[in-house]
Amino acid sequence: MGEWVDFDRWHECATMERPGVIFEVSNAEDRRLFTRCVTPLETPFDWDSPPVRFRAVPAPPPRHSTPIPKPTAPR
Repeated sequence: MGEWVDFDRWHECATMERPGVIFEVSNAEDRRLFTRCVTPLETPFDWDSPPVRFRAVPAPPPRHSTPIPKPTAPR
């Protein structure tokens, strides 16, 4: 994982982007958000404080969703 960077430098996140890397953003209450480099960053509605820091972290591996069940025949 990368070192924590002050959120005032979020505008530089595009220079830190790499394949297989996303960003972990933290606020003053230590709530976490995982995101790509998006400007402006939209924080979750339930965050009471703005972001204060971020760091580059490895992206989680892709995962398959469960199959959609087949429709049932009307009776």
